[in-house]
Amino acid sequence: MNIKRVCQFLLDKEPGKPDARLRYRIKWNRNQNIVSRNVGYRVDVDKWSLETQRCKNNTTHGKKKITAGVINKEIQRVESVADEVFAYFELSDKSPSVAEFCAEFDKLLHADGGGVKGQSLFDVYESFIKKTGEMNSWSERTALRHKSTMRHLQNYNPRLTFGDLTEDILLDFTKHLQTAGCMFRYKSLERGMKNSTVAKNIEQLRGFLRWAKKNGNHKGVSDDFHPKLKKSENELIYLSWSELIHLYSFDFKENQLIRVRDVFCFMCFTSLRYSDVAKLTRSDVKADHIRVVTKKTVDGLRINLNKYSRAILDKYKEETFPENRALPVISNVRMNKYLKKMGEAAGFNEPLRSVYFIGANRHEEVQPKYALLTTHCGRRTFVVNSLYLEIPAEVVMSWTGHADYDSMRPYIKIVDELKSEAMKKFDEK
Repeated sequence: MNIKRVCQFLLDKEPGKPDARLRYRIKWNRNQNIVSRNVGYRVDVDKWSLETQRCKNNTTHGKKKITAGVINKEIQRVESVADEVFAYFELSDKSPSVAEFCAEFDKLLHADGGGVKGQSLFDVYESFIKKTGEMNSWSERTALRHKSTMRHLQNYNPRLTFGDLTEDILLDFTKHLQTAGCMFRYKSLERGMKNSTVAKNIEQLRGFLRWAKKNGNHKGVSDDFHPKLKKSENELIYLSWSELIHLYSFDFKENQLIRVRDVFCFMCFTSLRYSDVAKLTRSDVKADHIRVVTKKTVDGLRINLNKYSRAILDKYKEETFPENRALPVISNVRMNKYLKKMGEAAGFNEPLRSVYFIGANRHEEVQPKYALLTTHCGRRTFVVNSLYLEIPAEVVMSWTGHADYDSMRPYIKIVDELKSEAMKKFDEK
């Protein structure tokens, strides 16, 4: 039996909107039986080909900028499922009713693509975040990074299955992250993600796929996916000793800036990360040192106090902060905002050039130093100035918790360059 049918992809246009919902309409039994199914994507009307019934090549669609490759692949899948359903009924020598066709079509269309039955790829990803996070005591920030990667996958293709994760699809996902309109922190990027950010997302995705493969959710080899992305090494942002002392003694008029300055300078004089200074309590402060268990690496550190760090602690010893905290620490986001305002007021206007890549395209930006200040600059400031003061690297590492010399190499390179420039002053005399 051969069931004659007419199948067509249609755009449901809406007044004033450049894109339209894509649906698949199937007619058979002399057009007496009609079924329409939503494909799940919105297509830009002017980027649709009526002749090929596909999105035009190298285009993106809708607010989420879904690539033509992703949508066309789903179109092909929907067509194949419909053909498979009709083949099933033709072998049974029967023309299906609408209800019979829909039941078989929906069962095949939503069958799992390579994972554990009943669990979607995104269900497994959420399970990975929960279970691995608990087992490895992930910080909230690490969990948020993986949730962000999962959202990028959902924005790329909400119907993605483990069976879809071929090298070609992962390469297309990489290009999606580098494309203008890609969502990052709930904002649409004008240029796409920097390669360094894309690399971090791919690294996190590989970690998830290795876990899924180990647990039997995933049988592919896509956890070995390593795209070559052009990267640049930008200089580390830190304060020189003269800049640090200038900031330490600067007369700010706003009380909030004074407090932010004090906390930041404490980080510059102790090497503490934001996460560690934020949880520093009075019981962690001893007569001549502080003891902390770092939040990031869970290392126990003993950091000696100097006259600057001790003076900052003494300044606030009579004040009371929540949970017996030692210093008036605000949120990281707010602190970074105040640091830029503080740096501008202190005159940190040195122009700094940053180079980065989006795909194969090289971009350059020149910004004043104050615009690049973040809380992590405090830790970098401590390391650079400690080495410049010729404190042995082993001693510095005992304070900072750096595990090996490889992690110290960028700082040592900076100090070597600083000393070389200082030596040239003899030539000027």
